[in-house]
Amino acid sequence: MFDLTAEQEMVLSSLEDIARKEFADRAFDWHGEPPWENIELLAKRGFLGINIAEEYGGGGMGEFEAMLSIEAVGTVCPDTAEFLYNQQMVAPRAIEMFGSEEAKDRYIPPVVDGEKAIAIAISEPESGSDVGSMRTTVSDDLVLNGEKIWVSNIKHSDAAVVWVKYPEGLGSLIIEFDWDGVEVQEHYTNMHGGTQSQIRFNDVEIPEENVLTRGKDAFVDQLKALNWERLGCATLANSFSRNAMEKALDYSQQREQFGQPIGDFQGIEWKLADMLTELEAGRMLTYRAALNAHKQGRIPDRLETSMAKLYSTERAEHIVSEALQIHGANGYQQGHPLEYLYRMTRGRRLAAGTDEIQKNQIAAVLKKSGMPDLV
Repeated sequence: MFDLTAEQEMVLSSLEDIARKEFADRAFDWHGEPPWENIELLAKRGFLGINIAEEYGGGGMGEFEAMLSIEAVGTVCPDTAEFLYNQQMVAPRAIEMFGSEEAKDRYIPPVVDGEKAIAIAISEPESGSDVGSMRTTVSDDLVLNGEKIWVSNIKHSDAAVVWVKYPEGLGSLIIEFDWDGVEVQEHYTNMHGGTQSQIRFNDVEIPEENVLTRGKDAFVDQLKALNWERLGCATLANSFSRNAMEKALDYSQQREQFGQPIGDFQGIEWKLADMLTELEAGRMLTYRAALNAHKQGRIPDRLETSMAKLYSTERAEHIVSEALQIHGANGYQQGHPLEYLYRMTRGRRLAAGTDEIQKNQIAAVLKKSGMPDLV
């Protein structure tokens, strides 16, 4: 696909080997629960938090290597890959990028060791993609009030990064779920069995060291950093596509009808050809954006990120659906890997910015800057 360094090749091949040998047998048994035994194994072998600085126990690599790890694992075990995505490219990474030394020392090492997880809380009952209308507020003396919804993995997390509104503007901070005034009000179960929760904050006192971003410039930097999260989401979706496609290809070569493998019928051949083309197009968009940023030491480009996230997640739903179609009634049964993978993949079009938000971003750049350069 791309020219990788020897270190990147090692990460990719090692994780592929671990996933196929250690994770395959139970890959679709987790039903939305964190696969802790897989996480502990990855931590023990040094592959959890590979983009976290070595001083906090991580591998000292970059976001691109983290994306390689997500794709390698997700091709086999989607739940393990989703955990890697959440704990390498979302909340803990925000703490490392924007947190105080006290916060980094307290919250990051347990994640890298596979002992704890950190959630992220952005959406509110009246505010989703429109973060400017958030009603969760923090006073000048750092007292937090408000509520958040659709927060994933609270049951398995000890803390959360929370987006808030300070008197001077938007920002973020870290809370712990056992603090006074933090109340988990209700749990919801999403399509693939994962838990999402609603939290209420009532006069929660925030230590100064738990403030992440505060003020316009700092929060703008956090918004830009979301591009890495979105590329991680695209990578996760691409790994689901490959997972589904491998299953469809194997099944089409083994299942016989009318005296031949169904994969020899043109109708199935064309499905496989379209699926592979869509998968590789999504991967090219995703890794182009990541490598351009990686090589230049910058945040990924807004246009490239939104196109990659939009296309990869949309096409993932289509690819998994076509893989299920190739399996026929077998794939439609509860308990079949493709039935589970379809439900899991659908959420990627909502997480890290919906399809519609990505299209708004793409159109905004296009209208402002015109067509992108040819090279």
